[in-house]
Amino acid sequence: MHPTIDTQSFKDVLSHWASGVTVVTTRHADTPVGMTVSSFTGVSLHPAQILICVNQQAHTHAALVESGFFAVNLLASDQVEWGKRFAGQQPAVGDRFAGIAWSTAQTGAPILPCVVAWLDCQISQSFPASGHTIFLGAVIACALCTDDSPLLYYHRSWRSLADEKPPDLPNSPEG
Repeated sequence: MHPTIDTQSFKDVLSHWASGVTVVTTRHADTPVGMTVSSFTGVSLHPAQILICVNQQAHTHAALVESGFFAVNLLASDQVEWGKRFAGQQPAVGDRFAGIAWSTAQTGAPILPCVVAWLDCQISQSFPASGHTIFLGAVIACALCTDDSPLLYYHRSWRSLADEKPPDLPNSPEG
């Protein structure tokens, strides 16, 4: 049994972990589907593998399970609007891909233009985890697209590497 902790305290602590912002894409019955995901990391170099974590209630989750593939698009710092759009923070946007000239690599998953980089993956394994699924992706194609700064999410706001720390945080760890 896991000890019970205060959910808000847990969220507050996690908000102080900076993460890159990605848009994970796939297809569902030939229709592009995508969502903003910050739970993404590299797993191994040989073979090249990454993982993403997706809420099982998300529409994109069902599409991932059905398609068996996905692309991870690493957003650039000037792509905040895409981050918000694919996170569902722009409810007026019905089609998240509207006006975006996306392409594909090997799997057919949408690759967004002008992102920092992208990875095209086949799902090799999946693991249920407390209402989410951890998808392990075998990387079958990838590319760097720009030297632009990546989009970050930190302290509940969209950031870039050039942003300064909030003034109420210490400059270095105490020790």
